[in-house]
Amino acid sequence: MFEELRAIVAENLGVEESELTMETSFREDLEADSLDLFEMVMAVEEKYDVEIPSEELENLNTIADVIKYIETHK
Repeated sequence: MFEELRAIVAENLGVEESELTMETSFREDLEADSLDLFEMVMAVEEKYDVEIPSEELENLNTIADVIKYIETHK
């Protein structure tokens, strides 16, 4: 799942996959804004058939957070 999410994040945030780890912060390390995160979440929702409410975006700071969310809400 990490490899797939890393590809989604890289594509949506315009970074190299090699820059991303489980703990890379979307906001602090990649300087993603709310629109970037919204677009990324839409791609994740489509890929994993899961719904992530907008109020959950604040809790999703890293790829590890996204994986944990998907695993507990699928």
